[in-house]
Amino acid sequence: MPQTDLWQKRADTLFTEEMVLNMGPQHPSTHGVLRLVLHTDGEVIKKCVPHLGYLHRGMEKHSEIKEYRQIIPLWDRADYLSSMHNSYIVTLAAESLLGVEVPRRAEYLRVMMMELQRLASHLIWFGTFALDSGAVTPIFYAFRERELVLDLLELASGARLLYNYIRPGGVRLDVTSEFMRRLKKFLVHFQDYLDEYEELYTGNAIFINRARNIGMLTAEEAISWGASGPTLRGSGVKWDLRKDEPYSAYEEFKFPVPVGERGDVLDRYNVRFLEMRAAKLPTSIKVPPGEVYVRTESPRGELGAYLVSEGGKTPYRFHVRAPSFLNLSALDTMLRGHMIADVVLILGSIDITVGDTDR
Repeated sequence: MPQTDLWQKRADTLFTEEMVLNMGPQHPSTHGVLRLVLHTDGEVIKKCVPHLGYLHRGMEKHSEIKEYRQIIPLWDRADYLSSMHNSYIVTLAAESLLGVEVPRRAEYLRVMMMELQRLASHLIWFGTFALDSGAVTPIFYAFRERELVLDLLELASGARLLYNYIRPGGVRLDVTSEFMRRLKKFLVHFQDYLDEYEELYTGNAIFINRARNIGMLTAEEAISWGASGPTLRGSGVKWDLRKDEPYSAYEEFKFPVPVGERGDVLDRYNVRFLEMRAAKLPTSIKVPPGEVYVRTESPRGELGAYLVSEGGKTPYRFHVRAPSFLNLSALDTMLRGHMIADVVLILGSIDITVGDTDR
């Protein structure tokens, strides 16, 4: 019997036992206090169970004892990399029951700020994702341009992370001529920055070989898990709420909706990268009785809010559909059969924030 066959026969007779490993919550590449319980056969992952609940903030219940104007800064802190979108979803829910007609200029400003927020969020993702894959330099490039975006958001709102800018009936402040001048200057140069990223990282053969055909999520699986945003579009499903169910002033804008083909890490990367290229009510309000569900396309996917009002100053019930929570649910499907070394890259391709999972 050949030596290789002898070794294979001996290996087949060996008893193997499943090993359970904890990845996180202290792991630097889990992007927050997330614990992944990995069931492995050697280095091969057989099952993954994401454990949430390390924040315990109870934001939905807090919202039900606060006035509507107090809820907006609270939800700025939910997905802290997408504060503008969280402010908007709370505002949109209240406006839907109030029947408020928002001035067109204010709607344009909302779209402008939400898309700047999308750029800031995607730049954070790009830098940290590259770091997860072993590339150190891109995070310095990404933060360099993100600072320029934050300069613009600060000029408009006075803040750099939590803005409290979008309010029922419009926005808190109009923009200045200085803001518009700096915005135009940034947009002129941003395409050059993206070209620089692609030359540095996107076309890198090591990255392409590492990211292709791992973390596969088919279109059917993505829909079944309730995935949305680039995680869904990376699986080949062309669904973007800004296009398919337009809100605010998005129906007046033309932009492409990039989709992937295989649903792997590389497709989710390319979708986000291409998205970057597409680029006065009283202080206290009473919302009429009723219930409404509204949704928006945040950088991580469909961000929805279900609001039930009994006619008072505070919601009777307020629940948020967080895209990070549902996208993370599909992690087990993406990880099975891959190596432990692939966990960080696949998790990074989903682009979660833990504040968006444990609310």
